[in-house]
Order: sequence, then C-alpha cells, then structure tokens
Amino acid sequence: MENITVSGDFGRKPSLTFENTPSDELLVEVLNEGDGQVVEAGDTIHCHYLGQIFNGGVFDNSYDRGQPLSFQIGVGMVIRGWDDGLVGQRVGSRVLLSIPPEYGYGARGVPQAGIGGTDTLVFVTDILGVA
Repeated sequence: MENITVSGDFGRKPSLTFENTPSDELLVEVLNEGDGQVVEAGDTIHCHYLGQIFNGGVFDNSYDRGQPLSFQIGVGMVIRGWDDGLVGQRVGSRVLLSIPPEYGYGARGVPQAGIGGTDTLVFVTDILGVA
C-alpha cells in the first residue's frame, strides 16, 4: 500500500511504518502469495497476525505469544475487515489489511485495547492453514 510499509518475512513478526493519512476504504494487499488451499467462507483458518493502529501502537499480535489464532472466517465471528479481506486468499499468504472503523469495531472502538472509534486498524496476517 502506498501509505503503509511492511518489513519482515512470512511467519515472523512484522514491523510497520506509516505515511500520510489512512484510507477511508477497506484495502487488501497480498504481500506474499501462498500456493495453498483457497480460504472459503465457513473455513476455520489458523493464522499469525499483528494489529496496529494507523500511525499508532500495536494493540495485539500472536507472534509474541508464539501461538497462532484459529477462528471461523466469513461468518461474522471476527471483524468485517477480516471476513471481507481474508476469504479468497490462499494458505501461505501474507496479507496486509487497512480497515476503517466501519469494517472494524465501529464508533464504539475497543477502549480497553486503546482502539478509538475513529481509528483505522492495520493488520498483517500470515495464513498458516485451514481446518
């Protein structure tokens, strides 16, 4: 993405740098395309991820915990930006998501995580597998 730079390799904790202002649209960029199975709505996927506020701090990541996250995709169990951005990707892909509030947590945000209602969320997601 023109306003977000990602450094780091698939499977390792990335770092992000930001320029200018975030987009008000959901943006999805495949940084490294995998050659595995295509993720379909209803699949349970296993992934590592880093979540950061645009021009702000990291609010969550699975790399430091050493444990990937598993969840059902495309059925409303996670934020809409993940559902819309990860369905159709391939296992083995690293995907960059820029998620405006209406595709994230909305106007309420998640105050306990430091996420405000106007924050754009940025995720780097490594899709490790599908169950």
